[in-house]
Amino acid sequence: MKKMQQQLKSIHNFFAQNGIIPIMFSTLLAIGLVTARIIYTRHGTFVFLVWNLLLAWIPYLAALWAAASHQRNPRRWWAIIAPGILWLAFFPNAPYIITDFLHLTARPPVPMWFDIGLLATFAWSGLFLAVFSLRAMQNVVADFVGAPVSWLFVLVIVGLSGVGVYMGRFLRWNSWDLLVQPKTVLFDILHRLAHPLSNPGTFGVSILFSAFLLMCYLTLAAIPSNIARQR
Repeated sequence: MKKMQQQLKSIHNFFAQNGIIPIMFSTLLAIGLVTARIIYTRHGTFVFLVWNLLLAWIPYLAALWAAASHQRNPRRWWAIIAPGILWLAFFPNAPYIITDFLHLTARPPVPMWFDIGLLATFAWSGLFLAVFSLRAMQNVVADFVGAPVSWLFVLVIVGLSGVGVYMGRFLRWNSWDLLVQPKTVLFDILHRLAHPLSNPGTFGVSILFSAFLLMCYLTLAAIPSNIARQR
């Protein structure tokens, strides 16, 4: 019985440290709002947000997979390769939801304040998923190579996520396109990065959303972890 209690406590601490409770509540609130809107209007105007949020959950679940594998077998670095690749490929889908504010416009009979709250809830949920999954992966990287290098890892990922947001919103590439047609995707973005004066939007969007995500992440990192102090 005591062993089972310890296991349950360990599982609880793992999920609590990775923000499962606020993420679940935020996700349920977002889905509840869009469901209420669909029932009221009998039109699925914002139903695509649910799909976008599901895509944002993939890197979070992949990060939990990697963190759990590392926790069970800290020396088996190869055990995190598969979840790490999955996480990296889908990570931009989490902050990408912020750009869905592009769809905000007056849509009677639904008041605009409701749609602002709906979009903000989905965007907030995406940010939650992004920062908690990044923190989980940073902790894994820190165990292997140390804290200073793990912060370099954070900066690289945040920069790549900004590029990923641009690719998804304005070039209309998806995460799975990296597997289906990787050469075309890489050529498209590298061509734009190689000609900054001809493609100012590429750098503007990438830098803006990278900076915004970094600000959000640093805010989370500054919050003391009670769980960490209890260990």
